[in-house]
Amino acid sequence: MLQISSKTQKRAVLVIFPKNNLNALPFFDLEEKRSIQQMLNDGSKIIPVNKLHKLYILFAMDVPKDIDKYELQEKFRIQGHSIYKVCKEYKETELSLEIMGEYDKSMLESLLLGINLSDYEFLKYRTKAKEYHLTVHVDPILLDKSSVEEINLLTESVHITKDLVNEPVSYLTAVQYSKDMAKIAKSAGFSLTVWDHKKIVQEKMGGLLAVNSGSSAPATFNILEYKPAKHKNKKPLVLVGKGVVYDTGGLSLKPTKSSMDMMKSDMAGSAAVVGAMYAIAKAKLPYHIVGLIPAVENRPGYEAVCPGDVITMYDGTTVEVMNTDAEGRLILADALHYAKRLKPELVLDFATLTGSAVRAIGREASVIMGTADKEYKKKLRKAAMSTGERTVEFPFWDEYGDYLRSDVADLKNLGPMDAGSITAGKFLEHFIDYPWMHFDIAGTAFVPAQYNYRGKWATGYGVRLLFKFVQNQCKDNPEKSKS
Repeated sequence: MLQISSKTQKRAVLVIFPKNNLNALPFFDLEEKRSIQQMLNDGSKIIPVNKLHKLYILFAMDVPKDIDKYELQEKFRIQGHSIYKVCKEYKETELSLEIMGEYDKSMLESLLLGINLSDYEFLKYRTKAKEYHLTVHVDPILLDKSSVEEINLLTESVHITKDLVNEPVSYLTAVQYSKDMAKIAKSAGFSLTVWDHKKIVQEKMGGLLAVNSGSSAPATFNILEYKPAKHKNKKPLVLVGKGVVYDTGGLSLKPTKSSMDMMKSDMAGSAAVVGAMYAIAKAKLPYHIVGLIPAVENRPGYEAVCPGDVITMYDGTTVEVMNTDAEGRLILADALHYAKRLKPELVLDFATLTGSAVRAIGREASVIMGTADKEYKKKLRKAAMSTGERTVEFPFWDEYGDYLRSDVADLKNLGPMDAGSITAGKFLEHFIDYPWMHFDIAGTAFVPAQYNYRGKWATGYGVRLLFKFVQNQCKDNPEKSKS
């Protein structure tokens, strides 16, 4: 974490200096500077130097004029991860900061955020593991208190999301997930209403009930609401998150290796909603937000829905279930139908929905599509690029909807192999009547190997994007506050 500290000197010191000015380094003699210059010439960006019982971590700040500022900020976040790795390697738990010469505030914030976000390990079930944490001491002259607090809050919120996603289903059942959400909601200052199995049956949420039918553990439907006394939006922003706490594929059973063994992460979309609402409420952003999280398990139990079955959704639509592993769209559809009663300004859903999205663009960005107008899309793209949580918009032509025609029901839940992420989105579109964007985060939410400051396993994708989007909406919204 970052800590405001005036003129503190620790054993480890991060020294930021202009790349083309080694004279800005008063700690080193001429020979040492020549050695440092050679390492810079060889491409090194982070240079650790032990001298006089101090560890100097040298970072040559270089801000080219011909590079996109958002791309540069992401590079600085990644460099922050490199700095964190050096501190961990040397077992340094405290780091002070020295800046020689002029610096760009936004780049410094990105660097420190990269360090902060890197400081995460999921050690709950490691009985002999030793925790390591790094505190970075920042002089208030370099960075104001509000910037430091925001970086710490975003880090905390991302780590909350990571913890939820990394939990196995042996702990995080749908019911337990609701209990954990209740604690988070109380801490942050938003409300939570939980529908139990009986209420879900009464409401006839056919998608949730069908997906959860093979599990002995009950499903829940969770309604999170943050409504500050003075909010700037007339209609709520609704965030919907896929909450499949474990996905075996149902009777359309997944293979284990590199598939089912990672399916505790199939609720990452919902965890992003929880983490984002935590950050937004803690920051007291004046925006009315409702989160909708259907939480289920997809198991191949005795009463599990079968391929070929026809189910009736919350809105009355009949769906032929072609594959029980295309389950996320079924629970999202019920949540999207519920959202109609909220008369939202905009609905954003986040879901680890399709392998097609990963195959199309890998883990570097999320696939998005939807019906929101150009202005909303522009704002979402700005939030995505500025946070490094990038998106790629796919086409959403009407013809893709034809892929989901069924001979025996109104729709089928799976189209052909072609355009799989798009047809999943077209399925969801059937259940909306408001401006809406779908985020397929299958590639970005969970990674099998260390991926810069995002870490290994859960990445927390979506939390910072949503926070930035809402923050920008609060700044840009011309409407007077509503009470």
